[in-house]
Amino acid sequence: MTDQPIVSTGRQLPALVAGHLPRLFLDAGDQACRRVIEFFTANIRNRNTREAYARAVVRFADWCEHHKLRLEQLSPPLVAAYIEEISASHSAPTVKQHLAAIRMLFDYLVVGQAMPLNPASSVRGPKHIVTRGKTPVLSAEQARRLIDAIDVSTITGLRDRALIAVMVYSFARVSAVVGMNGDDYYPDGKRWWFRLHEKGGKFHEVPAHHAAEAYVDAYLAAAGTIFGKWDPLFRTVDRHKQLTDRRISRREVLAMIKRRARDAGLPDRIGCHTWRATGITTYLLGGGTLERAQQIAAHSSAKTTKLYDRRNDEITLDEIERIVI
Repeated sequence: MTDQPIVSTGRQLPALVAGHLPRLFLDAGDQACRRVIEFFTANIRNRNTREAYARAVVRFADWCEHHKLRLEQLSPPLVAAYIEEISASHSAPTVKQHLAAIRMLFDYLVVGQAMPLNPASSVRGPKHIVTRGKTPVLSAEQARRLIDAIDVSTITGLRDRALIAVMVYSFARVSAVVGMNGDDYYPDGKRWWFRLHEKGGKFHEVPAHHAAEAYVDAYLAAAGTIFGKWDPLFRTVDRHKQLTDRRISRREVLAMIKRRARDAGLPDRIGCHTWRATGITTYLLGGGTLERAQQIAAHSSAKTTKLYDRRNDEITLDEIERIVI
């Protein structure tokens, strides 16, 4: 890494370059530097994707610097050698993400005429086929025990219960829920609805389950304030146990869920996605269809929804006892 700073932009730069460009791009000239900056600040809209791709690119750039490789020297065999090397210490999904980041950046450089060919375009990543999700899932009884264990005599407890309810009853991603503003909980006819902020700037509207509606209403009533159109719906709480104006973050929600799990006597390995998977599995166990679950969860593919279906996870003792030798 070098000490040359990236030009100032109006958007938050990824931890990538913490204000600095890797030597691999600096040595390639101004055009390459500009395209790298544009790639991370203008081309990638999602902050989490930006940061993940930034880490991947910096790691690859450091590897190139270690091997004294310049941008114009890169070739498919060299990129393949790098992918082979990191495959020994990283999971297949991580390696595939690193390769995707490198390939997309080089595509951007090629289009901007900062390099003639993409040396990563023909490199194949490791095979990774997923037929069953790894997200921990709670039974309906465990989920109810955790929710009931929350002390709702405080604004913190009311907020946490409402936030969890939106996730489990709407199959919502935590990022979609923490991104909600005051007008994203709204009436339409006789029902209340949630407007969820999904990936790619899309909105997904879901009718509020009666339990989620009751929990959110209780939270808003206790807040004692009117949530404006652009005000964050779920906020942090200060040391005086009062709501602040700051939006709660995904990391804070994760810490809260693990704390609530421990308080309820459940394993703290569960996370934010547990509620999405728990809601989908419980819905399917109740007779819901996979197609409708896909629609509620806003999945583009039924295969993705199927990863959250854990109805067949349990292998019963009776089935094992069928093995007669």
